[in-house]
Amino acid sequence: MERRKKNNEIKVKMTGIKKVFAGISVLDNVDFELRKGEIHALMGENGAGKSTLMRVLSGVYQAEEGEIFINGEKKNMRSPKDGIDNGVSVIWQEFSLMPDLSVAENILLDDLNSGKKIINWQKFYKRARAILDDLGYQNINERARIGELSTSQQQVVEICKALSRKANVLVLDEPTALLATQEVKKLFEILKQLKEQGSSIVYISHRLDEIFELSDRITVLKDGMLAGTVSTKEVDEESLMLMMVGRKPSELFSERVARIGDVTVKAEKLCRGKKVRNISFEARSGEVLGMYGLVGAGRTETVRLLFGADKKDAGEIYINGEKAKIDSPKDALRYKLGLLAEDRKHQGVLLDMAIRITSTLSSLKGYTSRFGKILFVKEAEAVKKICTSLNLKYNNINQHVSELSGGNQQKVALSKLLLSDCEILLLDEPTRGVDVGAKIEIFGLINQLAESGKTLIVISSEMMELIGLCDRVIVIHEGKVMASLDKKDITEENLIKYSMGVTV
Repeated sequence: MERRKKNNEIKVKMTGIKKVFAGISVLDNVDFELRKGEIHALMGENGAGKSTLMRVLSGVYQAEEGEIFINGEKKNMRSPKDGIDNGVSVIWQEFSLMPDLSVAENILLDDLNSGKKIINWQKFYKRARAILDDLGYQNINERARIGELSTSQQQVVEICKALSRKANVLVLDEPTALLATQEVKKLFEILKQLKEQGSSIVYISHRLDEIFELSDRITVLKDGMLAGTVSTKEVDEESLMLMMVGRKPSELFSERVARIGDVTVKAEKLCRGKKVRNISFEARSGEVLGMYGLVGAGRTETVRLLFGADKKDAGEIYINGEKAKIDSPKDALRYKLGLLAEDRKHQGVLLDMAIRITSTLSSLKGYTSRFGKILFVKEAEAVKKICTSLNLKYNNINQHVSELSGGNQQKVALSKLLLSDCEILLLDEPTRGVDVGAKIEIFGLINQLAESGKTLIVISSEMMELIGLCDRVIVIHEGKVMASLDKKDITEENLIKYSMGVTV
């Protein structure tokens, strides 16, 4: 009885939240409730308002209308400090850590800003050590520099920093986007442990399997409005997706008539260190060729060799039957070969620049006069046209890419490839970190590009995507091709088996 009472205790209550940017309503009369000792999933398409709602809760944004109650008391969240003072801590996709400071200094950053002239460093490091040990991370050295840690370890430091601030409301925004399977399991253990200790957790994710494993309840936002809040036990994937985008899982992939033509790109015995070891394959026009493998198998390293982003130790690349000399991305673009990088924020787009600038970055020559002057009218027309075809949600083409949702940032990265008139597209995790609605649009775009005769090589960690999209899949294990699967043989069983190196 005591446990049930505890679970129904309301920790956070947000009512009638309204937020407007540049005259556009981003949140419209949204209600949200978080209970003590609960993991509450927040879902919706990119641009639905999930992150904005949490920024209002944490004091980063101030709502035009609505009220926030924490532990039954009305709160005025006017700054991030107000959020921290009220026990609300947010871990965004982009960590807010100081790379040149130690783990301990990042965890106890507030102590360094407290104004104390003398710090007892022995006690300082001991306190940070205790917080790490409580989470079961004895392998993280409290004196190590943040820049020396892996992504998953940096995430642990972010959680420890929140705990040092006595945060009892923890918000995580797409926390598993860059984590390997084992790291995800460890993160889930931490979150379940914090839940048992009474912490209230908001978990933002597009991954349905994670939502069903972790959460107690799910709130869905759609177009800035509340679509509903449901108990996780009382909902299934189909009904959840209907709430988000109005489609069933079976309707994710549209039909495509495969008109596969001649070989356009051929890799022959590519090598680079231990990551890529004698990899050979070919892809054809009109074909979607998938690449699958466990994290670290060498998939990304292989396409980076094709694109000239890394220098190969050995091997040859043939484009349209002719040996190609690709030593740099500039060479690759000359062969009409483009790469959508896995890390879009650092390698795919210019976050602090305009949509227009990022979109034409690789094709600026086509919008420049012979005297070197940029033809802004011509450039603007091309960018607006490609944005419309990609169904990009934006205010204007001079809007900074950082102001867009993750799915729309991905579309800007895609627009750069399409404006470059690439015929061979290397797409590394094209749907990572985007919502279901954006995924459907990207799947449709991949099919359209294949039907137009382009060659697509798609890396994905989602088996469902490869099964639904690809004409063939090559499976890589420890830098080697273990299997080439035709359409009829692309099954979860085969993908798992070969990715683990099992050939019998």
